[in-house]
Amino acid sequence: MHRSKVYWATFPGGDNWEVDRIDLEGMVFSGRHGVRPAEREKPQEFKVDVKLDADLAEAARTDSVGDTVDYRLVYAIAKEVIEGESVQLIETLAGKIADRVLGLKKVAAVSVRVTKRPESMRPIDGASVKISRKRA
Repeated sequence: MHRSKVYWATFPGGDNWEVDRIDLEGMVFSGRHGVRPAEREKPQEFKVDVKLDADLAEAARTDSVGDTVDYRLVYAIAKEVIEGESVQLIETLAGKIADRVLGLKKVAAVSVRVTKRPESMRPIDGASVKISRKRA
């Protein structure tokens, strides 16, 4: 009986590399962001979703957190940005999170969605912005 061997690419640009993704969905934080002063007076709820592309072959093989992107770091970045300095636009929040996550070791590309449900726009479920960045 003939058995064929399958070799997976484990380097950036390889066939398997493009499908490796980590999704962190539904992170919720309070922040004081918005165009109108009333939006910055009291904290509002912001939902953050982060999808990042990275080569996860080594982590799958070693079962070591040191060989992957530590989810706790991504969560901490999102929390710090949303709970930090007040800005007017959710575009700014998403961009700050994306830029910082892209700076983490192993992250090749990132997509960040920030959603808020402004009181002034009810009954909509939310207003959201999605920002995507990749390494040059």
